[in-house]
Amino acid sequence: MAVIKANSEDVKLLGRLMRAEAEGEGEQGMLMVGNVGVNRILGNCLDFRGIRTMNQMVFQNPGGYEATQKGYFYQRARERDTRLAQRVINGERVWPASNALWFFRPAGECPDTWYNQQNTGRFKAHCFFSPSAEDCPSVY
Repeated sequence: MAVIKANSEDVKLLGRLMRAEAEGEGEQGMLMVGNVGVNRILGNCLDFRGIRTMNQMVFQNPGGYEATQKGYFYQRARERDTRLAQRVINGERVWPASNALWFFRPAGECPDTWYNQQNTGRFKAHCFFSPSAEDCPSVY
């Protein structure tokens, strides 16, 4: 059962985002990007207060995703992309992105915090950061 409302176009949109942000990190990396996106919709906290739909989350400005500014994002979603997107919409969580609201690709090591949010871990090139359960209980 879905943890957020999503129609077939939302699933495709999330799938395109996951591919554009993390295809080079394989299915696990793509699932983690999906976790962050779903958490932003679930959270309704911090930088993501009022983000209630897939479209609002993907195209949030400022604070959205760099991939939406690149042509690769605008290719149609593949079956693999939509299958992975549906898994995270259905509630699958992958550590270290399980409760994360942010990720980025540093040039070197992951910092302990990023904008005062705790580093929860690294997967390949991306570092993930989660709010406290007190600041954002809906992602826990």
